[in-house]
Amino acid sequence: MEDTGNLMALWGEVEVQHEFEWENTSSINDGENCRELPEFILLGLTDQPQLQGVIFAVFLFIYAFTVVGNLGMIKLIRTSSSLHTPMYFFLSNLSLVDFCYSSTSAPQTLINFMSCKKTISFAGCTAQFFFICFFISIEACLLAAMAYDRLVAISNPLLYTVIMHKKVCIQLVISSYFCGCVNAVVQTSSIFTLSFCRSNIIDHFFCDIPPVLKLSCSDTNATEIVLFISCTVMVTNTALIIFISYAYIFTAILHIHSVEGKHKAFSTCASHLTSATILYGTVIYTYLCPNSKCAQQKDKVVSVFYTLVIPMLNPLIYSLRNKEVKDAMRKNAGRTRRSQGT
Repeated sequence: MEDTGNLMALWGEVEVQHEFEWENTSSINDGENCRELPEFILLGLTDQPQLQGVIFAVFLFIYAFTVVGNLGMIKLIRTSSSLHTPMYFFLSNLSLVDFCYSSTSAPQTLINFMSCKKTISFAGCTAQFFFICFFISIEACLLAAMAYDRLVAISNPLLYTVIMHKKVCIQLVISSYFCGCVNAVVQTSSIFTLSFCRSNIIDHFFCDIPPVLKLSCSDTNATEIVLFISCTVMVTNTALIIFISYAYIFTAILHIHSVEGKHKAFSTCASHLTSATILYGTVIYTYLCPNSKCAQQKDKVVSVFYTLVIPMLNPLIYSLRNKEVKDAMRKNAGRTRRSQGT
């Protein structure tokens, strides 16, 4: 009986000690000294098992087409002397960005479809978000630079090669990468310096802003303001450049007397305008609309558009709607057939 009493007393001490440790842990988790979660769980695009195989096949096709299309566009521009112009210099950089951009989320998503443990480390989540933000910001800046390029080509065709010389084009591309890096650093540091001590489940197929912020136990008001300002500055400035450029472009086109000249001017701008409209439409919906109006499932579908579909569509848009690219493709195909014949 004495041994039993001693055992019960010892068990009581252990329970008290455990209770004390749990209270300490809870107080730490609720405070600013919350420890970082080692990893996150990505729930994916849907929780319906019967759709997993179909979505995996669709994602795999889109990513494969994106890789082939964008790398093929880069190779075509590099090997075709007729495409060695400022417009296609920007387009080759856009294709490179699209390839890198889709590669930041698609491989991880495809792996998660095939694995039971759909996890991503804290560092991996941070890196994924940084590069997605980095490349999408570069894409927005490149589209603005391409709009300016089209403005010069249509408004001042005689001075086009003088204004858009190689040094200016390189400076515009470097500036795009610099702006993308600054925006990515600001947004990533704003989010991933917060404390994450609640759930580690991200209701998304990649580390995006809204679902990651929901997991933070810190006050996110200041972070949300910084993110909103950063997104607004990036989207507004680049969209304003595109809008003003096309306002001048359409004015210049209206002054062209020949129908053939107007058609050619419109055709050279249609591809770029289509890409810009799709990108800005999806980004504005995702990041600048109020949370109360944005359903989580709809956000996922829109995210598929700007992370996977847009990088796949750009090579199609610029090849199918561009006579110079189609001519270059025919010439390359002809050279390939002749070389195989010999």
